[in-house]
Amino acid sequence: MSWAERETYVEEVVDGVFAFIQPDGSWMVNNCGFVVGTSGRSVLVDTSSTARRTAQFMDEVRRHSTRPPMALVNTHHHPDHTYGNYQAPDGTPVVGHVLCRDEVLAAGLEATKVITTPDYGDLELRPPDFTFTDRMTLHLDESPVELRYVGPAHTSNDVVVWLPEQRTLFAGDLCFAGGQPFLLEGSLSGFPKALEIIRSYDPQALVPGHGPVVRGDDVGRLLDDLTAYVEFVARIAAEGRAEGLTPLETAMRHKDNPYAGWQETERLVGNLHRAYSELSGAPILTRLRVPDVWPEMVAFHGGPIGCKA
Repeated sequence: MSWAERETYVEEVVDGVFAFIQPDGSWMVNNCGFVVGTSGRSVLVDTSSTARRTAQFMDEVRRHSTRPPMALVNTHHHPDHTYGNYQAPDGTPVVGHVLCRDEVLAAGLEATKVITTPDYGDLELRPPDFTFTDRMTLHLDESPVELRYVGPAHTSNDVVVWLPEQRTLFAGDLCFAGGQPFLLEGSLSGFPKALEIIRSYDPQALVPGHGPVVRGDDVGRLLDDLTAYVEFVARIAAEGRAEGLTPLETAMRHKDNPYAGWQETERLVGNLHRAYSELSGAPILTRLRVPDVWPEMVAFHGGPIGCKA
């Protein structure tokens, strides 16, 4: 049975480090995780998109730990990683980059009006309570949990969670294993820089925001593939813009490309919008909104974009 055919499951990546994996990793179907210290307390990494999925995640946290979490970290603001924040046990602070808080508040629950098929449940918006700008270290008993801002890349506010003693990294949506990355709200030029920071840690295990856990030499191969994808987007964006094509027209011209077998190929349209913005000289954090680009992504997809959340 392939990983995508499995039900939601928990994988103990290394001793005390757990990934909550949600196949098939498509729209709104993300990964979360948690680290359990010697005292039984934990640090949580992200939540999920619906009340039901986050409740399952919290059940697993309680199953593997004996005390309330000391913190919940958001790797970025996207709804599949933050909509479930409100389900964290009472007293659990939510930690994220300062721009993560800003973007959670700015977006609100608008994603529920764009991707309408899931039963989201009774969501309550909860942005990070504690924010930082560059780095922060949480001390889970004797073990450090290092947070580092590496954006803008996938979004303006990407944070990686590095466990130096376990040589394990939670990458959030800087890494899609099997799916096309999505850069509309981030930076095409910043994305490879974030990947190089991840590479510099030399993680022995990497938990992507979507897709199966990656280990050993496969980590480097994944980073190579993602870097090559961004180089491809940059190249066709420059060519298409020079010819006066729109991002959608450029995407349609290159619909048959080396990455067409990756999931969510419609993300190419959004990525080209970000590339065009940067080529025009617009400020790096110019806001491009998913609802504005979604109709073109649907057109590229050839019909409504499904969601299994």
